[in-house]
Amino acid sequence: MNDSQHGMSRRRMLGALAGVAGAAAVGATGWASAAGANGNGLLVPAGKRGIILYSVRDRIGAAPDASGVPYGFERVLARLAEIGYKEVEFAGYNQHTSILGRQITPQEIRKILDDNGLRANGSHASIPGTVTPDTIAAFERTLDTAEILGMQHIGTGSDPTGSNYKADWDAAVDRWNTFGEMAAARGLKLYTHNHDAAYNFLLDSGPLDAQGRPTRSSGVRKLEYFIARTNPDWVWFEMDIYWAHVAQHRFRSYTDPDGVTQTSVFDPLAVVAAQPIRFPLFHAKDGAFNPANSAGYDMVPLGQGDIDYGHFFANMGAKGYHNPMWEQDNAPGGAADPGRSLRYAEVSFQHMSGLRG
Repeated sequence: MNDSQHGMSRRRMLGALAGVAGAAAVGATGWASAAGANGNGLLVPAGKRGIILYSVRDRIGAAPDASGVPYGFERVLARLAEIGYKEVEFAGYNQHTSILGRQITPQEIRKILDDNGLRANGSHASIPGTVTPDTIAAFERTLDTAEILGMQHIGTGSDPTGSNYKADWDAAVDRWNTFGEMAAARGLKLYTHNHDAAYNFLLDSGPLDAQGRPTRSSGVRKLEYFIARTNPDWVWFEMDIYWAHVAQHRFRSYTDPDGVTQTSVFDPLAVVAAQPIRFPLFHAKDGAFNPANSAGYDMVPLGQGDIDYGHFFANMGAKGYHNPMWEQDNAPGGAADPGRSLRYAEVSFQHMSGLRG
């Protein structure tokens, strides 16, 4: 793996953190205990049913109002626990300052989680784009917050790089190994959450353009290249199953090194089944097939679309290990329907909890 090339310099840079990088091995132990909790045929055991708070961001960020719909962390998290959710993935740690007369603290959020029997199990935080003493210190603060909230995973909502070029993905491999080792030293799994672009084809061969960059592909997809070269003890993944299916719709051909167009249809399930332990988290987002939409799908509540979650969860391997988080980007209903995102949260939870295999 890539650490054999870069590990010594990274260890010198991280200093005392290096000796405890093996803490990432807790992942294997965690799987062994979770796999036994198979929920008597349930594909998503009760303790693994989660939500990313981006789906209800309108109510987290709402000021007190007369709608009767929960607002802010205390009321929204209580409602999600009432619905039955057990895990929460964060998309920011702020609420409307009028609720407390100031911003809420991570310690206060942790108490709300504990009071409602909820577990923080991830966050779309910020992963530095460079490795410097300042960015290392900033990432340590990100890890501090994750520890306060009791997380097992810490991640980002964007790809390791937006580039199509091999050299940029090689640089991202080294950077993510660096920050992944830092997270592992503190018992956390660093993960990247990806949309469809990560499954486009890597430009890694053929004639070079005017900037000296390759213009053709060997047929490997960008994220698959990244998975194969990052250290499996330090770098983890959260597949957004909806966006992976969008990639299946969008990225179906590439130009090979000889200039010939090749067809290759993306299989999201096969990627996970080949390395199920590296995908501890999922976004369980549903889509109704719509060929008029350039994405191929319209986002809908879980269970109301055409993505076969029963088949996916039943065949990805490591049953009971994974943590699916319901997400729907367009769940908020705005002023006209302020309760919609929480209604969709309940509908989607009911479908998730009913999946059997």
